[in-house]
Amino acid sequence: MQEKNKPGISKSLSAIEYPKLLADVKERIRLAQYTALKAVNKELVGLYWDIGRIIVKRQSNADHGSAIAEQLAADLQKEFPGIKGFSRRNVFYMREFYLSYSELPKVQPLVAQIGWTHNLIILQRCKDPQQREFYIRMTCKFGWSKIDLIKVEL
Repeated sequence: MQEKNKPGISKSLSAIEYPKLLADVKERIRLAQYTALKAVNKELVGLYWDIGRIIVKRQSNADHGSAIAEQLAADLQKEFPGIKGFSRRNVFYMREFYLSYSELPKVQPLVAQIGWTHNLIILQRCKDPQQREFYIRMTCKFGWSKIDLIKVEL
């Protein structure tokens, strides 16, 4: 008995071969999505690093230190409505993020390899720079999720 091909499938591609083709294409799409997400995360962490650096630089030359970060957060929220990344709290985290790693050149490339939320969890829960470096390295190496980091006693 002859197999009928699915509608739209070329007669040269058998019903047995098509599921493999579909699986390969879906895997390629997922890989592209994951790669794009990693690139976006890297850019976002780099942006937050730069904003933190700019704030620290301006605060060292100003009389109104924290007022700069607060005003910047308010102005960025007006300019980019609906984007959560520029809340007052997050702008202060950007400053803290920069201050925490600016003098640790071997850790700087690592923080760009993990997401912002991962960085915040480690930054908030680990006060020792060596402990932070350890958890950043483990997150990079083992692909720990945010939930994994939260569960670990840092």
